[in-house]
Amino acid sequence: MNKPRRHARPLPDIAGALLADAFRKQGFNSSELVVRWAAIVGHDVSQYAEPLKIQWPRVPDGHKPEPGTLVLRVAGPAAIEIQHMSGVILERVNRYFGFAAIGRIAIRQAPLRRAPPAPDRALDPQAVRSVAETLPAQADPALRGALARLGAAIKGK
Repeated sequence: MNKPRRHARPLPDIAGALLADAFRKQGFNSSELVVRWAAIVGHDVSQYAEPLKIQWPRVPDGHKPEPGTLVLRVAGPAAIEIQHMSGVILERVNRYFGFAAIGRIAIRQAPLRRAPPAPDRALDPQAVRSVAETLPAQADPALRGALARLGAAIKGK
């Protein structure tokens, strides 16, 4: 008797189902808020904060659902700034959802769970010198040096 052949399932199908359960346990109906966080709130917020979970209030039967609380993990020193920007963050998240899904933001101070940024690459001293030679004479040598480094960094990209 022949056994039915099993074909390998695509990885996104398997991972999507597993991740959907994990996101649902954290209050996210879909992974969109986490995956598109930087696009939703902007780079100015996403570099210091990330969504941790959404806490939905319990609603008795027959009552209108209330907005949830978005819990953010925020890098320690940026917590005050993120707290001041909470109105902007609420507006951006609710605009993404298309309705007032989130009513308030709670902040948890903790290191962000992402890879550390790549170190800045060093400038080539010869490139800095060649840019400095093209600059007009400056009264302030520190300004001339800063402009030479800036020019070399721009040329190097």
